[in-house]
Amino acid sequence: MNIQHMIISLIVGYLFGNIPNGYLYAKSQGVDIYKQGSGNPGSTNISRTLGKRAGATVLLLDIAKTIVPILMMHMIFKPVTIDEGTLITVFAGFGSILGHDFPALPMLRGGKGIACTGALIIAFDWRMAIVLFALFLVIAKTTGYVSVGSICGVSLLFVLTAIFGYFGLLPMSMAIYPIVLVVFFLIAALGVWQHRSNIVRLKNGTETKFHFKK
Repeated sequence: MNIQHMIISLIVGYLFGNIPNGYLYAKSQGVDIYKQGSGNPGSTNISRTLGKRAGATVLLLDIAKTIVPILMMHMIFKPVTIDEGTLITVFAGFGSILGHDFPALPMLRGGKGIACTGALIIAFDWRMAIVLFALFLVIAKTTGYVSVGSICGVSLLFVLTAIFGYFGLLPMSMAIYPIVLVVFFLIAALGVWQHRSNIVRLKNGTETKFHFKK
């Protein structure tokens, strides 16, 4: 376990997470996404404002800004053990989520970090990514609310990591299990917190539904 590598991975991930893909894409189309719909620069609001293709583009770009720093840190540090590689992945991915949610530049507005979280899960363990993505789709399509699927997804991320990690089904030993669990708890808590306005709208019955078939 190299604490220096973990800190550097977190910082590099944060810098990449600051890239405002949704804002820049919308600006290129002559739209200020902060003044449209929910005001969120994420792919869901981009889809509602500029169309599904635009939303998919921003989604892929947000996934990329998490995967790229993870790959970079692996190439630079060349982890020898599975635990070392997992910690680099987790901290670089966590940094990207933090950068996306809390950008350094004051003129930028953070998003909810769901695409970045999804990218981290893919890099961490693709099997768990498939399970969580399937659950997200089922919940989102059943309820019609992407926010509900996202909230359930990030919450289950922590639960599944706790269970699967305890039984040795994830790429980590018990030596780093507590560290990974704490980070994923923070990611889950942050994901729910970033959806607090959605939760209020859901309670008030004013949350906008997402039409998947259009």
